[in-house]
Amino acid sequence: MADWFDVKGKCVVITGGAGILCGAIAEDLAAAGAKVCIADYDEIRAKELAQTIESKGHFAMPLRINVLDKKEIQEAFSCARETMGRVDVLINGAGGNKKEATTSEQMPFFDLPEEALRSVFELNFMGTFLPSQVFGRYFAQEKRGVILNISSMSAFSPLTKVVGYSAAKAAVSNFTEWLAVHMCQNYSPEIRVNAIAPGFFLTQQNRFLLTDEKTGALTPRGQTIIAHTPMGRFGSPEELCGTVRWLISDASRFVTGVVVPIDGGFNAFSGV
Repeated sequence: MADWFDVKGKCVVITGGAGILCGAIAEDLAAAGAKVCIADYDEIRAKELAQTIESKGHFAMPLRINVLDKKEIQEAFSCARETMGRVDVLINGAGGNKKEATTSEQMPFFDLPEEALRSVFELNFMGTFLPSQVFGRYFAQEKRGVILNISSMSAFSPLTKVVGYSAAKAAVSNFTEWLAVHMCQNYSPEIRVNAIAPGFFLTQQNRFLLTDEKTGALTPRGQTIIAHTPMGRFGSPEELCGTVRWLISDASRFVTGVVVPIDGGFNAFSGV
């Protein structure tokens, strides 16, 4: 059974791979013996993370990608496949929110700019959909492969203020289930599609909502989240890694079409 969790030698492409959460996943998988392609729009950060991983004796390759440009996704796929020899896993980690797409006293729902909402929805949903098309075609040809999407707590119950982000992540969860069935029924049961739904981890995208910019103290929203998280704290990025290893390894070979919360009990707690 222990060998089922082994990811050594797996060739993994992670979009948004230079971010806080996916960067931790990239480092963990590389340390476990996987070949990791860090595909990110921020080429400099991708290179820095790859250098850090390689300095520890592991394999990592940086790659610039725009997950909203299908031609660029195809070029990134071709480069990753040529360099690593094959691709076993796609992790769709590119995503995030914008302050401009978040309601507040200064920005009521009725005045939210259309451009900001479109940007958030497209990055999170289309930024998952388009790479899944490109890499999914290859997996269909190979009759095997794993796609792992990144959903959110806001997909289970929409969170106040983040209207575009919540809608986009709900779409990601629905798409995960749809694609899992589609790939199994039409191409191969050896192609699996799942998602993780992180709870609350401090990142650049949500820090302004959860902590005070000047003092670092929890905002009322941050306090409410902690109060509704039975474990009583935010998550640490490395705490995603065990579930990710499970979902891309043979240990989950009969698991497809699921969205796994990693949230300290937030989704299970009714508030009373």
